[in-house]
Amino acid sequence: MSNHYTRTAITLHWAIALLIFANFPLGVYMHDLPLSPDKLRLFSYHKWVGVTVFMLTMLRVLWRITHRPPPLPVAMPRWEKLAAETVHYLLYALIFAVPLSGWLMSSAKGVQTVWFGVLPLPDLVNKNKELGDLLKEVHEGLNFVMLGLVLAHIGAALKHYFIERDGVLARMIPFLGRKS
Repeated sequence: MSNHYTRTAITLHWAIALLIFANFPLGVYMHDLPLSPDKLRLFSYHKWVGVTVFMLTMLRVLWRITHRPPPLPVAMPRWEKLAAETVHYLLYALIFAVPLSGWLMSSAKGVQTVWFGVLPLPDLVNKNKELGDLLKEVHEGLNFVMLGLVLAHIGAALKHYFIERDGVLARMIPFLGRKS
């Protein structure tokens, strides 16, 4: 078994990460803007990115099911392996749940999601103001939970690179493992 993720897994990981890193601050920024054509355009962009993350995540999960990740270092403590696995599963769940909650919220608020302004996606629930307001809170809360897990994930990766020096980060960034 290789000590690195496949190129496909690496590409999907970084594409999803970059989209999330762009979309989270966009969502925070546009949240309190007054209603205007600019705000509506930003909401469209936000939804396009969210749907794209959702679709790429489906591909990533299918890839992960058929391609096992490289093993963690044998010397890594059992609790740390369990923590890493738990955070990964929670991140997978959230990168599905966050866009899905946004899509559900848009549906409940009566605002259809049109991917890239071309492909209308079906509403997942009927228009319902109370449900839309609840889903807005759920969407925001899930985003902040994901932010915490992403920060923990990044912190752990940096710990393994700078402190442990065990090659864990090089599994997802292969050029870090090359010796000059």
